[in-house]
Amino acid sequence: MKPVTLITGASSGIGADLARVFAAHGHELVLVARREDRLTALAGEIAATGRPRPAVLALDLVRRDAAAALAAELAARGLEPAFVVNNAGFGLSGAAADLDHAEQFAMIDVNVRALTELSLAFVDSLVRHRGGILNVASIAAFLPGPGMAVYYATKAYVLSFSEALHHELAGRGVRVTALCPGPVRTEFQARSGMQLPAVAKLFELPPRRVAEIGYSALMRGQRVVIAGTGNRIAIALTRLLPNALVLRLVDQRAKVTSGAQ
Repeated sequence: MKPVTLITGASSGIGADLARVFAAHGHELVLVARREDRLTALAGEIAATGRPRPAVLALDLVRRDAAAALAAELAARGLEPAFVVNNAGFGLSGAAADLDHAEQFAMIDVNVRALTELSLAFVDSLVRHRGGILNVASIAAFLPGPGMAVYYATKAYVLSFSEALHHELAGRGVRVTALCPGPVRTEFQARSGMQLPAVAKLFELPPRRVAEIGYSALMRGQRVVIAGTGNRIAIALTRLLPNALVLRLVDQRAKVTSGAQ
C-alpha cells in the first residue's frame, strides 16, 4: 500500500493551499471535495510543478457513508493515509432557531461527524507510517458563538477532540494538531453569509500562510496552533474577560457583520 496524504475540502481556500504546501514538501496526495473540476485543476497545477499528480476523489462528506466509501476507494487504488488533513467544513450566519435546521444538521455532519470518522478510520496506517492528523478548527473554537452558534460549537468540538486525540495517540507515534485560523478571505464567507468587518483586516492572513503554519505545527507535533500573532493575542485577552461579556461582544460582532439589527 502506497502512503499518501489525504486532504478534504481541497477544492479552494485553505484546503487548496494545504495541498500545495504538502506537495511542495514531497507528499503524494489524495484530494477530496465535492467539486471534481476544481480538484482536477489543482491536481494539474501541482503536477505542473514536477510533483506527482494527486489522486482526485469527488465526494460529499455530508453523506453518512462518506468515510466508508473513501476508505474503500483508497484500498481499491492500493493507497493508505500516512497523514489525514480534515479541512472540509462550512458555517452559517444567523440565529440558530431561525436558520434552516437541516442545513445546520448537515454542518454538524461535515464539521464534526465526518472529521471524527476520518480521524479514526486510518489510525493503523498512521501508526505504520508515524504520520499524523491535521484538523482545521478556528479561533471560534475558543469562544461562545451567538449569531453562528452551531458553527462555533462544531469548532469547539474539533479543538477538544483533537487535543484529546493528540494525547491518546502520542504514545503510538502519531501526531495530532488542531489548526485554528482567524479571518481568512476565502469562499467560506460567501457560503456562511458572513461579511468581515474592517477591523478584521488587522488579523487577516492569506490562506497560503495559514497552510504553512498548519503544516509546520503538525510536523513539530504541536497540539494546537493559532495562526497569526494578532489572533493569539486576541484569544488570550478574551480568556481574561467574563464569559457574559464575551457573549455580548460576539453577539454584537455577529449583528454588525451580518447586517442584522
